[in-house]
Amino acid sequence: SRPPLLRCVSVLRFKDSRMDDVWLVDFYAPWCGYCKKLEPVWQEVGAELSRSGSPVRVGKMDATAYSGMASEFGVRGYPTIKLLKGELAYNYKGPRTKDDVIEFANRVAGPAVRSLPSRQMFEHVLKRHSVLFLYVGGESPLKEKYTEVASELIVYTYFFSASEDVLPESVTLHELPSVLVFKDGTYFTYDEYEDGSLSSWVNRERFQSYLPIDGFTLYELGETGKLVAIAVTDEKDLTEQSSRLKGLIQRVAAEHRDQFNRDFQFGHMDGNDYINSLIMGEVSVPSIIILNTSNEQYFLPAEPVEDLQQLLQFFSSVLDGSAPAYGGDGFLQRIKRVAYDARSTVMSVFRSSPLLGCFLFGLPLGVISLMCYGICMAESEDDTELMKRDGFTDEEEDEGEEEEQQRLTAGAEDTGEEDEDSQCVCVLDIKALCVSYQNSLRNCYCIHEKGK
Repeated sequence: SRPPLLRCVSVLRFKDSRMDDVWLVDFYAPWCGYCKKLEPVWQEVGAELSRSGSPVRVGKMDATAYSGMASEFGVRGYPTIKLLKGELAYNYKGPRTKDDVIEFANRVAGPAVRSLPSRQMFEHVLKRHSVLFLYVGGESPLKEKYTEVASELIVYTYFFSASEDVLPESVTLHELPSVLVFKDGTYFTYDEYEDGSLSSWVNRERFQSYLPIDGFTLYELGETGKLVAIAVTDEKDLTEQSSRLKGLIQRVAAEHRDQFNRDFQFGHMDGNDYINSLIMGEVSVPSIIILNTSNEQYFLPAEPVEDLQQLLQFFSSVLDGSAPAYGGDGFLQRIKRVAYDARSTVMSVFRSSPLLGCFLFGLPLGVISLMCYGICMAESEDDTELMKRDGFTDEEEDEGEEEEQQRLTAGAEDTGEEDEDSQCVCVLDIKALCVSYQNSLRNCYCIHEKGK
């Protein structure tokens, strides 16, 4: 049976305890397929947090039944996972796996800035986290700003504070207080004059310089404001060329940080399916592509990259604007995106279930065709009945049409002999078009225009 803490949240109970407790809530819709897929993962999340003694209370709420509550927390899609702590609401945007959701809950539920009282504790957290931020020093305006930034960006990474004697001897500080980021096996110090605001610097530095990239990671990288340089490879069949491209990008990330780190995030992606859907085209594997997630533009090398110098020139040309940009978010591209998404949806339906695809798309087309046929038949019968009331029989009508056609043909020939610039325009009204399949032509007029 379902554990008690995973029962749907009682709204009254939730309102009473929300400001005092930390809640991890799944806002779902009963008809949502993704929500149903999340259900077993959500059960495991609740059970694991309960066993570990976490203070986080896990629940779920039908956002369609309690639309006012969902609107209050800014729920615009399903499922939406939020951690609610006091007056703060943190939105979870990562992979919907048990470990990732639990790590998010434990990180955000705790204090925004965690204290490291000893060098042993510092070394312990350094081994556990690939990226961590550290404030070193006493009380200061910089620490207040650091705490403020940590409260905002705790959804992404960890923030710690310590005294100078906690740091190992290999870490050298030129002044106190200081803010550092530890990643890529080294550390970097925040400089307000060179790096701008602390919030922007943390946002740019919260990822390793080079990392594996998937759809979720790319979405988060877009929030850093950086261009994303990706080696597109096939990790299941890693060729020599794929390994070489990955190695070149890793060298740029490590050896040319001062030149490119502020503007680029580096990594590799397994397969080209996700990239193809983004650019509405096809990228070869292996290859290198640079994405600008802010405006959906992308850049490709003019020729295959063979060495480091060639790759550096490509990155520099993107920065100075000399490299051609493809894609974008203009009006025509948006129209193309709608058509591409519609085509992709249709193709995916037919690939997964051909019979269902035929039913979903064939039935509406059949109904529309029958409606058009019925309209044309109705118009034809109305015209025939009207002509009969005016005293025309079918035989008289056919004879009249033959005589009219002969007269028009003869007139066209005569006109062609007199003046080659004459034009004959045949105007058919919409009713004549509807009964064209009965070999009838009505309301035909010939207009002659003499050339000057």
